[in-house]
Amino acid sequence: MTLFGKPLIDAARGMGPADMIFENATIFNPFSCSWDEGTLAVKDGIILGIGEYEGKETRDCSGKYLIPGLIDAHVHIESSLLTPSEYARLVALHGTGTVIADPHEIANVAGVKGIEYMLAARNGAAIDILYMLPSCVPATPADAGGAVLDARSLRQFVGKEGILGLGEMMNFPGVLAADPGIGEKLALVKTRDGHAPMLSGKDLNAYILAGLQSDHECTTLAEAEEKLKAGMHIFIREGSTEKNIEALIPLVTPKTVSRCSFATDDCHADLLMDDGHIDRCIRSAIASGLSPELAIRMATLSPAEHFGLHDRGALSPGRRADFCMIDDPEKFVVQEVFRHGTAVTAAATVPAAAFPPSIRCRPPQPETIQVSGSGWARVIGLVPGQIVTEALAYEFSPAGIPDRARDIQKVVVCNRYHDAPPGLGLVHGFGFQNGAIACSISHDAHNIVATGTSDDTILRAIREVVRAQGGMVAVCGDETTVLPLDGAGLMSTLPYPQVVERLRALHRTTEKIGGIDNPFMYLSFLALTVIPALRVTDRGVFDGVAFRDVPLFEG
Repeated sequence: MTLFGKPLIDAARGMGPADMIFENATIFNPFSCSWDEGTLAVKDGIILGIGEYEGKETRDCSGKYLIPGLIDAHVHIESSLLTPSEYARLVALHGTGTVIADPHEIANVAGVKGIEYMLAARNGAAIDILYMLPSCVPATPADAGGAVLDARSLRQFVGKEGILGLGEMMNFPGVLAADPGIGEKLALVKTRDGHAPMLSGKDLNAYILAGLQSDHECTTLAEAEEKLKAGMHIFIREGSTEKNIEALIPLVTPKTVSRCSFATDDCHADLLMDDGHIDRCIRSAIASGLSPELAIRMATLSPAEHFGLHDRGALSPGRRADFCMIDDPEKFVVQEVFRHGTAVTAAATVPAAAFPPSIRCRPPQPETIQVSGSGWARVIGLVPGQIVTEALAYEFSPAGIPDRARDIQKVVVCNRYHDAPPGLGLVHGFGFQNGAIACSISHDAHNIVATGTSDDTILRAIREVVRAQGGMVAVCGDETTVLPLDGAGLMSTLPYPQVVERLRALHRTTEKIGGIDNPFMYLSFLALTVIPALRVTDRGVFDGVAFRDVPLFEG
């Protein structure tokens, strides 16, 4: 976009009034990671510059700091459980001006129609929502859910307003095998997100050579350092379950900050409302020892430059007047937010468009969730604070499930798109004392997944998900708590305060069940086959390292 025009140029030269000036402000400069004292001038929603300006309106910012609008480098809006408009309404209040979203959750359920739904929801949103095209629908060829998107399906979106590039390429085995279909997708665009957990050495070299430019799956400092030195941009993630800032923040220095950004990836609405969005990431980074200046740089100019968004990321001439106001960089509490130079208030709820029902299966019968076999079984080990799992092995027979002493319980995955026998697995780490939970969010095919301490409660929870046409369900004794997800079984069309209240009700029920905090987020990742080490799908147990289905009991 060019701003070459006499009114703006004259105003920038001081030959005409700005619409609004913010005087006596301390303004963050991400180019130098320093603070500038002065007056910020805005006209037509565009920054004129910092200097001695006159304006039609004046705001005294004495004692305040102005920060460019915050940017989330990688997020799945569907994982907030909110529609895009409600998500934008919530995160805007935390200083966020832009998110780079990958709609592959709804695309796995509804394909092209899902992408179109998310694109349409950009209109009138309280922030700028930009999208990366889903590269892996399905995540792997064996995990087909409600759609299959090839390069031809995606090509129709290339060049459309709001589309930046290609989303996370999770099928790294396909990349390394030079799969022609993946090559066709990579050739569509110039900006391509990666997804390569634990990939290293020559395989990492080959993955980057293929054109993948970023990674948000690093969980250790050594992994992040290797990928950064090989040329990748590192998105340091802090979501509801995936908490990587503390481990990775030493990666960020004045020399590397231009190659590092924040990503929230998967955050439920209650975390966003209670603790914040990218502002929370900044606070976490500062608490982990990073200077406020480098943390703010990561949240503004670094992602803007990575994605070629030269109209934002800094409060410099010609850029969007999107910024937030704080009074202490060390604490980084957002007090006011401005979009196009105008104060952002709590926007009114925008009614969400209806989405066709997508739960087309019937609940399983009791005999179909019986485990057969005995001996040494493959058991998924949860890792607190991470979505990677451990590959564990325990010896027992089906009569020993659940095994509370060793914290092992059953997992059931039902194909939501048609009737089929469910997949069964075992998991260690939930710590349930009673009850069950079930959900229609199960990355990335989004089949129905459930776990619990008895077949009866597992089946009750699954039946309620099917009855609600998607949802999150907790069963404890005679109590059943439900958050309906009427938007493709992924999002609620309720306003975000009501969604948060329903989430809190679910948390109260799961507290009675006992066990790990935030169990639904861990549950939703149990079927994600592109993350090591063990997973469970509607086919059964999956080895995420060997990348193949394996029997529940070892031979």
